[in-house]
Amino acid sequence: MGNTESVVVQKRLARFRPEERPLVEGVFDQLLGSAGGPLGAAGKTAAGRTITLEMLQSSMGSVAPDSMVRRLYQCMSSISAGLAAPTASGRTGGSGPSGVSREQLVVFLADTLRGTAEERAPLVLAMSQHAGGVAAGVTCEQVVAFLQDLISAVVQILVHRGRLQGWKPDRMSDTSLGVKLLAEQMCSELKSSDEGACDVPCLEDWIFRVPQVSQYLELLVAEGLNVSLSGRPAPTLLPPCRETPWQDLRCLLDLPTLMFLAPQLPDGYGAPWKLMFSTWLHGESFTRMMAGLMKRGPTLLLLKDTKGHVFGGFASHSWEVKPQFQGDSRCFLFTVSPKLRVYTATGYNQHFMYLNQNQQTMPNGLGMGGQHGYFGLWLDSDFGHGHSRARPKCTTYGSPQLSGEEDFTLDSMEVWAVGKPPEPAEEGGGKKSILDVDPEVQALMEITGKTLHSQGLREPEDDQE
Repeated sequence: MGNTESVVVQKRLARFRPEERPLVEGVFDQLLGSAGGPLGAAGKTAAGRTITLEMLQSSMGSVAPDSMVRRLYQCMSSISAGLAAPTASGRTGGSGPSGVSREQLVVFLADTLRGTAEERAPLVLAMSQHAGGVAAGVTCEQVVAFLQDLISAVVQILVHRGRLQGWKPDRMSDTSLGVKLLAEQMCSELKSSDEGACDVPCLEDWIFRVPQVSQYLELLVAEGLNVSLSGRPAPTLLPPCRETPWQDLRCLLDLPTLMFLAPQLPDGYGAPWKLMFSTWLHGESFTRMMAGLMKRGPTLLLLKDTKGHVFGGFASHSWEVKPQFQGDSRCFLFTVSPKLRVYTATGYNQHFMYLNQNQQTMPNGLGMGGQHGYFGLWLDSDFGHGHSRARPKCTTYGSPQLSGEEDFTLDSMEVWAVGKPPEPAEEGGGKKSILDVDPEVQALMEITGKTLHSQGLREPEDDQE
């Protein structure tokens, strides 16, 4: 048996670079050392010993909740004969024969850090059961519980390892709720078998299609067991955040929601996020909101209605005030609560973005998707009200009703600039009004009681679509 395991272990170690192999093999001795016993002549002291749950807890307790550490331990101890497959001997005891051997640990590290979806599926199945013994399948509810522990561990790593990228969790929305919403969203991609269970083939297909499962697991194992592999920098799960007045803000975003939304942005939208407008900071002003949208490049809009629903949209271009639709198929709508979902362009029409104000014959407000009077997302220029009319779905994005009620009352709103702003140089020969160039001038004029008589008399611009 030892020879069989040795061959399997050597094959697993071959996945790592020569300089990485001693690090991977050394994890076992590090865990033994975490129990406080002197290793001395490490080979002799460690011979015949196994890793206990207490040793794993001592090493990983600062970066993962105890429930996740127990899942990892069960998974490691379930590896049989050098193969990453659940066995009936897998238990969550603390010491003795139920411990984790050197061979089991190496196979676990190789399959989590360098494995395929086929090799990781049995590991996820073992971790999802979270109890003594194993079965051929798990329920979706068990997978959700595993994901909640995994995401909680990742958030804990981001906080304790100083990888928040400028975000302040204590000034943001509830992380625990965000963990539940992200876990449910990831599990929504899981397709169970005809019997309703999630077996190894189901999990393999899911892991292949949802890369965050492997990404989060790799991060947890690498950080929790201190395995710093060359050429594998820690993934950046949060976009950078800059110039945000956190001391005065109560942000609608939370860390798990950011972990979900940031990868949805098109490639190349890696600029730091900047808060351009918040009702918490700037009050309820449509014109002030426009100042945060225009000439800012790509933006993310986030709204919360009085029923507690949180939703929004991504605009791929700077917004312009005009009677035509604008934007392109990179735009999308999304919901955060009560479910975390993204709805992308269907190709049915090009009604991606719409922004108008102070017009006599056209709708005044901000819209995304659908058509006039039936937008997927609409905020009226009076700012307090909007609608999300999708019967049964928004034609542009295929989204359902985003808000709690079809006609909603706004509770709060934020606008984040999420891409590079456009070049300041403008083409053209003075066709733009000063009101278009700087919407804040509009705000000042409205505050002082000036009426914008000429706004409704402008000639419409040529449609750029």
